[in-house]
Amino acid sequence: MKITFLDAKTFGSDINLDQFNELGEIKIYQTTSSSQTISHISDSQIVITNKVVIDKEVMNNTNLKLICIGATGMNNIDLEYAKEKGIEVKNVVGYSTSSVAQLTISLALQFIQNISYYDNYVKSNEWCQSDIFTHLGKKFYELENKTWGVIGLGNIGAKVASISEAFGCNIQYYSTSGANNNTKYKNTDLENLLKSSNIISIHCALNDTTLNMINSSNLNLIKDKTIILNLGRGGIINEQDISNEIDSRELYYGTDVVTREPIINESPLLKVENKDRLLITPHIAWASIEARQRLMNEVKNNINDFLK
Repeated sequence: MKITFLDAKTFGSDINLDQFNELGEIKIYQTTSSSQTISHISDSQIVITNKVVIDKEVMNNTNLKLICIGATGMNNIDLEYAKEKGIEVKNVVGYSTSSVAQLTISLALQFIQNISYYDNYVKSNEWCQSDIFTHLGKKFYELENKTWGVIGLGNIGAKVASISEAFGCNIQYYSTSGANNNTKYKNTDLENLLKSSNIISIHCALNDTTLNMINSSNLNLIKDKTIILNLGRGGIINEQDISNEIDSRELYYGTDVVTREPIINESPLLKVENKDRLLITPHIAWASIEARQRLMNEVKNNINDFLK
């Protein structure tokens, strides 16, 4: 079998792909543009893609037997046409739960503890000039007894709930599908969650129900000083509306995802004036070294299962 990686760069240069050599003839492309996709996999039966699109045109002009997605989301594949063509499609789930939960907590703690401010205070030599042993230039808070609202209590949301509960938070959640009836935590509607939470973290999928779910029509329900964390998808929160809100009152927004990735220069998030109320990471929540190793191991297992 000939196996092609279309966007190996997205898995990181620190991940060794040599394990795939035992499965067949490997061809690795660091990146692949839409105009290159067909030529890159013209002689391959198995393709591994993270975000490169495999659509009807690609399938009609190649001899693919298996499409392995190096991710959980499958929206870059025409799944219906793949089924028609008899092409198997396999993704990987659950590999990044701990990694995403960890960044969620890290973003919350950055806002709550003001770590960067105090680090800069020391490194700028200001502490050297102080006449007392401590410095309390910015308020910081405890997580204990704060209400943490989780939007989307799947594997990741449940992990975040468990960790924040260990800090002493009171947990409530909103199920975007309406199908989750977890009895360990308080189940509530979106309006009440927005009104009553001190920290809100988003871990749901982007779909017709969740697109622009949080926008100017309900952002006003959220209390001042609330921390909003988006670890789902960028389109779940209207970026113009949240940007306006950050600049109009004391509200904090941390996100690992944006509507268009990589972020565009015109993004309203990059024009926010109150930058201390905004934290943006470049879609890294899924990508701890351990998570990426688990991902590659599972992709290999998917190919092995197919070959058997």
